[in-house]
Parts: sequence; structure tokens; C-alpha cells
Amino acid sequence: MTKTLIILAGGASSRMKSSTSDHLSEEAITQANTRSKALIMIQDRPMLDYLLYNAKQAGIKEVIIVIHPEGTLFTSYYGSKSSGNFFHGIHISYAIQYIPESRIKPLGTADAVLQALQQYPKVQQDSFIVCNCDNLYSVEAIQALRFNKNPNAFINYDRSAIDYPMERIARFALTKTDEQSYLLDIIEKPSASEIENYRYNDGTFRVSMNIFKFYGPHVYPFLVSCKMHPDRQEKELPSAIRAMITDNTKAMQALPFAEHVPDLTGKDDIIKMNDYLSAHTPDLDWTKEPTHL
Repeated sequence: MTKTLIILAGGASSRMKSSTSDHLSEEAITQANTRSKALIMIQDRPMLDYLLYNAKQAGIKEVIIVIHPEGTLFTSYYGSKSSGNFFHGIHISYAIQYIPESRIKPLGTADAVLQALQQYPKVQQDSFIVCNCDNLYSVEAIQALRFNKNPNAFINYDRSAIDYPMERIARFALTKTDEQSYLLDIIEKPSASEIENYRYNDGTFRVSMNIFKFYGPHVYPFLVSCKMHPDRQEKELPSAIRAMITDNTKAMQALPFAEHVPDLTGKDDIIKMNDYLSAHTPDLDWTKEPTHL
């Protein structure tokens, strides 16, 4: 089972920076406009602390945080060394998502994972989990991926269990699987005309919230050859996955889950995340050892 987690934190946070809020302090607005979403303070802790805590409780030992070339603020919280920082029982390393000279923004999530694997070649030959920095995935979801015996898998969330307005949920990546729960298709930011094609036989729609387990030798070639999305001009992880499952229809297994996934997309989400953590995570006991491992 994998003990390595790659956290994608090198994005531009465009939607967070462009959003508005009438309910935040000036300090919170400044953080939202200048920091990675992973480092926005929630109850006096960086958002990333809560994800790292859940990862530790799920049995993760090694974390690689993919950061922007100017993301040096991470080192203030999680250690100044490029690799092997010790944080509450987790070893934290950094991978830099370098940006081509012709671009202002990073090249996308597939590029982020590729650069992490290139900077840590040993992981290319191993199993690892990938997730966003701005979603608070549950201990159970991370554990489900760790213990799943399929070399490549992802959490396939029931869309109706996610507590967001439908306008927002409609932008999530829809999935389609076969009767054995192997992924047949995944589509990022589907258009209204495409949505009905992804309804499951039980009437539900299922979505990816960008938490995957990969086996390096399987996924690496498809990260290298990932094509740019024609409209968004980014190399997106779902595009690499689609190429992988086209090559092998049994390449990736879907693990059905029905639970909310707290998220930081816009400034008002900072308030919602604070309320969620107040209700569900009053304090982080870093001395607590993982259970059921």
C-alpha cells in the first residue's frame, strides 16, 4: 500500500483572487489575494494543516507538495529543506512546478504531477496518491485509496452528497464506469449538453474531486505525452487518465463514496470552511496515532 501523497499547490488560484466577499476581514482578503489557497489561515492554521492531519491519520508518511516557483512561504510552515522536512510524523518535500517562459500561469495538473515525478525519480517506480491542496478529503477516502489493491484508482463521489449549489457542482469532472467499476470516461468541466450522457443506471451522477492513486510505471508515459486542452490551454490530469484508460480499459478503478468534500474556491468559502472545521474538527491532536492500519 502506498504511503506517499503528492499535493498539488502550484496553481494560480485565479478564481480565489478574482472573487469578492463582504464578510471577510481585510487580513483574510489580503491572504486570499496573495497566498496559495493551501496557506490561507483557517482558525489560526494554514488550510493545508487540516489535509495533512487527515493524511497522517490515514497512514501517509511521505508528502511531496508541488509549489509555484515563488511559493517559498511554504517553507515557513513546513520546513526550509527541499526534501525530508519532519512535520508531526510526516516527511515533507517540495517539488517546483516551473512555468514555461511563454506563459504566466502553470501548465496544468498533469504537468504538476509530471514535474513532481521528474524531481523525485524514485516515485516514478512506486505507488502514490495525488490530490488538490484546497479540498479537505476525509481520512476514510485517503485510506480507501491506500488499501485498494488496484494499481490505479480514484474516489468517485455521488454528486448529490456534495453540499454546494448545483451551478458550482456542474463544473466538476463527471465520470462513467463499467459494471465492475472500472473507469470508462472522465470529462473535465462538462457542457450542459454533455451531462446527461454521464448518468449512472441508478439515476445518480458521479464526479471526481481530483483525488487519485497511481502506479508510476503505468501513468508516467501518459503524463509525458499529455496533450494541451484546446480551450483551456493546460495539460489536465483527466486528459492523461483518459489516454491511460483508452490504452487499457481496466487501468483505473472507481471507489464509490457519498460525502461532502469541503473546498476553497472563492473567498466566501473561507467562511464556510471555518464553520465546517468548527463543527467537525475543533482541534488537531497531532500526537494521536493513526488507527485501523
